[in-house]
Amino acid sequence: MRPLTDNLPKPLLTIQNKSLLAWHLEALAKAGIEAVVINHAWLGHKIETALGSGDQFGLKIQYSPEETALETAGGIAKALPLLEVEDYFLVINGDVFCPNLPINKILEQVGRLKGQANPVLAHLLMVPNPTQHPDGDFYLQGNQVSTQKLPDSEKLTFSGIGIYHKDLFQNIEIGSPAKLAPLLRAAMDQNKVSGEKYLGPWHDVGTPQRLQELNAAYE
Repeated sequence: MRPLTDNLPKPLLTIQNKSLLAWHLEALAKAGIEAVVINHAWLGHKIETALGSGDQFGLKIQYSPEETALETAGGIAKALPLLEVEDYFLVINGDVFCPNLPINKILEQVGRLKGQANPVLAHLLMVPNPTQHPDGDFYLQGNQVSTQKLPDSEKLTFSGIGIYHKDLFQNIEIGSPAKLAPLLRAAMDQNKVSGEKYLGPWHDVGTPQRLQELNAAYE
C-alpha cells in the first residue's frame, strides 16, 4: 500500500472519509459488542490516537502493541490475556473492507460451536475468490473446511474474519511471531475447523488502486 502507508497504518486508510477500523467498530457496536482489543505494530500509536478509549463508538477499546510485528497468530496470542475469554472470540482483520457485515448472524455460530460434542477450534468466513487471489485458500464442503478437495467441495478464500477457540493458540509463546495458516491447517487435519460461505460485500484493500476504486464505488 505504499506510499499511502509510509506515514499511516493500513487500518486507518479511509473509504468515504471513514477508516477501515471505524467501519468495523461501528458494526461491532451495532451488534451489541461492548469490548474490543486491537493489536497493532507499524505506527500503532496513530491508531490509539485516532480511536482512543472507544467512547465515540460506544465501545471499550484496549490495545495490544507489538514492538515487532508478531504475525496474525502471534498477535492474537499476545492479545488473549486482555480478552479474558472462556472459549470462543471473534477476530476481524483490520485491513479488509466488509460493509454491512452481519455480525449478529456470525456470532450465532458460537452457540452451535459450544453445543458440539467435539467442539471445533475455528469457524471461518469464506468468500468467493477475488481476481487477485484466484486459487483460493481452503475447501468448503457443507460447513467443513479442509486443505484437501472433498466431494462437492468448493475452494474459497479466507476472509480474515473468524471465530476462534483460545485453545488454538495454546502452544504459542507470548511475544513470539507465529502465522495463523499453519495452525488452521493442523486443526483442519483433525476436522476441527468449520466455516460458511459469505456472499455479501467483502474487499481485500491491498493496493492504492483498489482503495481508490472502493472510494468511487461507495460514493
